[in-house]
Amino acid sequence: MSSVQPQEVLLAEPRGFCAGVDRAIEIVERALLKFGAPIYVRHEIVHNTYVVNDLKARGAIFIEDLADVPPGATLVFSAHGVSQEVRKEAAQRGFQVFDATCPLVTKVHVEVAKLHREGYEFIMIGHKGHPEVEGTMGQLSSGIYLVEDVADVAHVRVNNPAKLAVVTQTTLSVDDAAEILAAVKVQFPLVREPKQQDICYATQNRQDAVKVLAPQVDVVIVVGSPTSSNSNRLRELAERLGTPAYMVDSAEDLQLEWLDGRARVGLTAGASAPDVLVQAVINRLRALGATAVRSLPGVEEHVRFPLPLGLGDKSMADLAPGRS
Repeated sequence: MSSVQPQEVLLAEPRGFCAGVDRAIEIVERALLKFGAPIYVRHEIVHNTYVVNDLKARGAIFIEDLADVPPGATLVFSAHGVSQEVRKEAAQRGFQVFDATCPLVTKVHVEVAKLHREGYEFIMIGHKGHPEVEGTMGQLSSGIYLVEDVADVAHVRVNNPAKLAVVTQTTLSVDDAAEILAAVKVQFPLVREPKQQDICYATQNRQDAVKVLAPQVDVVIVVGSPTSSNSNRLRELAERLGTPAYMVDSAEDLQLEWLDGRARVGLTAGASAPDVLVQAVINRLRALGATAVRSLPGVEEHVRFPLPLGLGDKSMADLAPGRS
């Protein structure tokens, strides 16, 4: 058995929080500070255990059924978006609603509504059961068909192939989505593609960073929760590139056998994983013998999305003095 311990840690750039996740978490934080606990959140605000538990400790209550929210309460929709049915129910129940849907998901919803009015049906490329997929497909009562892989495409039946558009879940594997889209275009040559790719800039950038990272290391560690689609795609991508890869929710999840004989460790994080978790993994790797930590060059992200009306009028420092 090899006795080589990790000696160097290479950090993917970019990694961790994206603008949509930053915004969603800040919406819950601001709602808690402005209105007081409890604040109800439909579904996990983002798919990260640490983030959800932290907000729970501060007074956020995560629910799936709006019947669990008392009358007059403040409700936040998660970053993944919701169906029109959920929006209508929330309005009927009279909640004060703040929408933390990622603006890049909202862009897909707007496109679906616009083209539906023009008579289009839709193919959606995505993962069944994911809340973003449920939210996007729930923009319409019919005429939107989910495909999860190339094989699904052959089973799609539409009314008018000349009035068909395709949309995708924003957190997919770029390569997988391209392969499925190619199959859609073979089956439906007149299909309308989005003007801009639906897969979000942060998902694309983090996958591109793993493509740079994986060939330079002996193993890749992805910080992210099991429910995080984009984190899972990073692990799968590294493995597809021939590098063993594992996902951890926290530093405690690191297994020594993953690192045995692997001197150079690559580290990245999904878009919903906070940097505090990455730093904890780095500290664990240092304790195991890593003496060098360096970031690879990569894309710098400067995207920031505006907050909803009613929450963006004061800085967090004004609402909570001393918050860094």
